[in-house]
Amino acid sequence: MQSARAQSHPELPKPGQYSRVAVNLHGRMMRADHTEHECLVEVMSPGDAVISCESLPNPGERIVAYLDHIGRVEGRVFERSGSNFTLSLIATERKRDKLSAQLTWLANKHELNLPEDRRHERLSPDNPMSEVRLDDGRRYPCRIIDLSMSGAAVEIEVRPAKGTMVTLGNMRGRVVRHFQEGIALEFMSHYSVEQITRMA
Repeated sequence: MQSARAQSHPELPKPGQYSRVAVNLHGRMMRADHTEHECLVEVMSPGDAVISCESLPNPGERIVAYLDHIGRVEGRVFERSGSNFTLSLIATERKRDKLSAQLTWLANKHELNLPEDRRHERLSPDNPMSEVRLDDGRRYPCRIIDLSMSGAAVEIEVRPAKGTMVTLGNMRGRVVRHFQEGIALEFMSHYSVEQITRMA
């Protein structure tokens, strides 16, 4: 029963508990009074985020935000300074693991020159667990880190050679990059949001 309560009401992390990375993520946030505002995340970790916004919330205020590449996050304001504030994220352990993978992907993307296609919305599936199948029949479980209509990044133990044709769920693609946690795929055709949602 205790673990169920902990899962339903995750504790707030301590400041500095997780390693932060510099990011540049645009989004929209909703304050406790239900007003919505454009925001920009400058630094983020699986436990907190430093956010710039014209409407600065009060310490302790609960915030819900929708961020590019990351999706929905929520938390409470830990402190504010100048034009930004620090949000302590409320998340389960599974959500923090997912955030860690997403942030690693974002940090690696620029160094590895990974493809970025702003024409296609980046999606964060509710169920990131999937499977990569090779043409010879081998199957490997994977976790989707980043997904769009034109490609995906997946966390996976194996590293098929660049150019290898694979199937992610029911979507056909080829390996275009390797990074520390896995591989980046480019789909052979663009899929609709509905098709991706069904796959995920």
